[in-house]
Amino acid sequence: MGLTVSAYSVRGALVDTAFHDVRGELARWIDANRVDGAIVTHYHEDHAGNVECLAARGVPLWISPATLEKVRAPERIFWYRRCCWGSQPPLVSPVTPFAHSSLEMIRTPGHSSEHHVVWDAERETVFGADLFLGVKVRVTHPWPREDVRAQITSIRKIIALKPKRYFDGHRGFVPDPVAQLTAKADWTEETVGRIDALIGRGHDDREIAKSVFGGEDKWSLVTNYDYSRRNYVGSVRATRALN
Repeated sequence: MGLTVSAYSVRGALVDTAFHDVRGELARWIDANRVDGAIVTHYHEDHAGNVECLAARGVPLWISPATLEKVRAPERIFWYRRCCWGSQPPLVSPVTPFAHSSLEMIRTPGHSSEHHVVWDAERETVFGADLFLGVKVRVTHPWPREDVRAQITSIRKIIALKPKRYFDGHRGFVPDPVAQLTAKADWTEETVGRIDALIGRGHDDREIAKSVFGGEDKWSLVTNYDYSRRNYVGSVRATRALN
């Protein structure tokens, strides 16, 4: 479908578990490589799709309590996500906790409420999962599944670390990460400000999406608006009173 998702191996740890449709490839990779444990950044099926597969093999896991709860009872996903990634099975196997002396998990809510990134301070490297994705991301899932305002705070938290290397869950290696993350935070903040102004003038979400983004794109139609520009506006509206 023209999409890419990456899991990373660093210092004996696997960052994310990939999506369920590649469980066979992942199992063969685990068999051929030394893995001390795996880190699960968030519950989405393209990142946590093989949590049960790893747990069943006895691979230790670092997984936040909120993510653990979600992967034990995965949400029903739309057809386009099942077609693209496959549906992840629920986690039923016991989990052996995993801790890594050189890697820090930092909570970065926004893309999901329990999203984390992995920080390797010694190597000044971030494994960012879905924090970045691109500078001008105009589509989201509905609020509260995604919180656009929270993304700004999370991005600026990682900018403050001044990482020299950044690996994205879908875009791979991101050069000049501080500049790229800053551009994303600034653009998102400016866009939220424009949306807030139009909400204050009484415009509805469809009108605002057309004014700010030029209307919907193909992904909105393909996903029946589960992943849309209108949702981006709706997230800003829903969190307006909270900020």
